[in-house]
Amino acid sequence: MKFLCPRWGFESISWDVYLKQVKDAGYAGIEWFPFGETCNYSEVLDLLTKYELDFSIVMAVIKPYVSFEAYYKQLELDLHQLMEIRNEVKTPLFFSAQIGREFFSTKKIETCLSLCNRIELEYQTPIYQETHRNKWTFAAHTVEPMLKKHADLKLTFDVSHWFCVSESYLEDQQEAVDLAITHAKHIHARVGSTQSSQVWDPANDDYSDALAAHLKIWDKWIAQMKKNKQLITITPEFGPEPYLVKGNRNISLSDEQWRINLWMKELLQNRYC
Repeated sequence: MKFLCPRWGFESISWDVYLKQVKDAGYAGIEWFPFGETCNYSEVLDLLTKYELDFSIVMAVIKPYVSFEAYYKQLELDLHQLMEIRNEVKTPLFFSAQIGREFFSTKKIETCLSLCNRIELEYQTPIYQETHRNKWTFAAHTVEPMLKKHADLKLTFDVSHWFCVSESYLEDQQEAVDLAITHAKHIHARVGSTQSSQVWDPANDDYSDALAAHLKIWDKWIAQMKKNKQLITITPEFGPEPYLVKGNRNISLSDEQWRINLWMKELLQNRYC
């Protein structure tokens, strides 16, 4: 079981300082959105080697586009560029790809998925489709038919988005949730609610129902992964502003984000290890 620490929210911290903190906190690696900051990729890889940390990559097309053809071309360029972030020692564990807008047709989505499959084979690095608002994976009812049609689809499962979109804990969509669990290869362990994709503090009693709803799903996924003897990777992925809303604590938002993610890691370590 490997816990990955998000780089998201800590881009202002030097890589050396950040990775030392990650290592000291007991994480096995990081989850990195390279397009979120300007840095020297080779230097980051060397530091990951120095601290004996793994890494995964999160990606989405962030450059403007005016047509699907332009989007597809940019997606291909981005995937190739990001796949090249590797050396003889360090290669990404996997990609979490946020692809295809929520309004794309099924045909367009499948065209993007075919591209991901081709590049995955070319680089021998798995590409998981991340469940995320604003993307084709934004809701349980949109993903379920695609999973039934494409048995090889692999997910980074962040159910907090689905709870928010549905304004429910998907009590009446359990078949879709259970199917997603069987396709999930990585988990984003962020707690959302029926009204937001991130609660301000998962340890707060006001969010006990939300935490329980997530744990119910994660328990099923962990049991499946252990049964299949597969590597379990989890990113406690509570994000910075505007996801993060400061509570009553008199600490910085950056410290609050770090604290919450560490709390989630330790909760899941105690529960599953």
